Amino acid sequence: MPHVPVIVGISQLTQFPELEKPLDPMRLMADAARAALADAGPPALASLVDCIWVSNILSWGYKDAPGLLSANLGLKPSHNHYGIMSGHVPQWFVNQAARRIASGQSRAVLMAGAEAQHSVRQSYKDAVKLNWPARENPEIIGDGASPDLGTNSLENSHQLMIPVNMYALFETAIRAAKGREPKEHQAFLGRLFEKFSAAAAKNPLAWNRRKYTAEEIATPGPDNPAACEPYTRRMCAAMNVDMAAAVVMTSEETAKKMGVNSSQLVYPMGGADLNNIRYVTQRPKLNDSPALDHCIKRALDQAGLGVSQIRAFDLYSCFPSMVEIAMEALGLDPEDPRPLTVTGGLPFFGGPMGNYSMHAIAEATAQIRTGKLDNVMVAANGGFNTRHSVGVYGREPSPKGWSRDDSAIQESILSAALPEPVKEAAGRLVVDGCIVRNTREGVPEKGLVLGTLEDGRKTLAVLDVEPALLGQFCNKELVGGAGAVRFDSNSGCNMFVPEL
Repeated sequence: MPHVPVIVGISQLTQFPELEKPLDPMRLMADAARAALADAGPPALASLVDCIWVSNILSWGYKDAPGLLSANLGLKPSHNHYGIMSGHVPQWFVNQAARRIASGQSRAVLMAGAEAQHSVRQSYKDAVKLNWPARENPEIIGDGASPDLGTNSLENSHQLMIPVNMYALFETAIRAAKGREPKEHQAFLGRLFEKFSAAAAKNPLAWNRRKYTAEEIATPGPDNPAACEPYTRRMCAAMNVDMAAAVVMTSEETAKKMGVNSSQLVYPMGGADLNNIRYVTQRPKLNDSPALDHCIKRALDQAGLGVSQIRAFDLYSCFPSMVEIAMEALGLDPEDPRPLTVTGGLPFFGGPMGNYSMHAIAEATAQIRTGKLDNVMVAANGGFNTRHSVGVYGREPSPKGWSRDDSAIQESILSAALPEPVKEAAGRLVVDGCIVRNTREGVPEKGLVLGTLEDGRKTLAVLDVEPALLGQFCNKELVGGAGAVRFDSNSGCNMFVPEL
């Protein structure tokens, strides 16, 4: 008979600025892990932990992060995992742990992660001295997706490996699909993220608890420069934070046998993990996510719930486009009163690199425990709308269990990949998405389009206009329009002249 996986311990820590001796990520994570084990209750539960899984740490390097965490906690797990740098990893951890526990492969699993990027950046300014262990080159340990950036050589040459550029590209495709004028859409983004800011303002663990209005979020200014049109800085993930979170899972049978208080128990009711086509220039569309669509359907089916029965969501919010894509997949109206975040989201609560969703899972668990929410769906995203993991959490176990094969769905998603993009293009190009990149001061410096050629293949091209004229394209919709594209051997890039 399958075992029933359950969350028994959680913890979140925020190391706020101005500390004279800030902790390094490992010590932050160890503190969070101890607190999560203590939260579970029985001290003897720690001895049952046979898996330790750690989210990738970008702000500091440790050769064997899971092994070092195990040593700090005095544990001797038989299975360690150090994840790739990807935002979907914490939810992927939970789904994998649920399967291991359900099948009897594991008795208890500890998942943890931490970042201290704020302290690192302060040390560069000589504002703080770090008495931390020497940096090491980390090793990826265990199964998982490929650690590459998820961009090809053409995308890299056009700087689409920079997240704000890629997600802004998605944003313009979404804007065009919704039929909104640029200024109208900018105001919509402000209203959307105003909800996230309001949630963060109520969260004592949030990095930024100031409540911003929609206008303050959407309007560029000296303290909110335009990062990459149409995004302002307040629409982007705040990654320079010091945060840690941990989650402990075991089986319902073990929890009861060990004497864990029943009020602690929160069940992963359903979960799914799927990937989109890796390279954006080979995807049929920029404004959707087949992998997320299927993840949501599979997780809800396993949980025995419909979207209308979910009481709150935590939609990955590195940039607005990912929230909008998730809302579209869920069929949510922008005026739906249900929370879209339980933390405050990456731009306001804080975005500790690949570990943000560990905080979302811990917060969802906390709010379900107190009875504030009956259930929560967490949607985690990694890469560039590439890797997706979804989980549904509640007071009841999954009615369908955790034994399932989604490989056929995964193959069908990847089978829609288009041919490789054209590196040296010529002819007529229809624009699928466009961006205007800005300097740190918010001054437009370069335009970029991704479009479809007459033979159906995709390509990237630089907007061939004078820099002084780039600003006008911030308020003009290029998506859906066409123009001439040609390869420029001097720059090594395709150049695009729109039909005005």
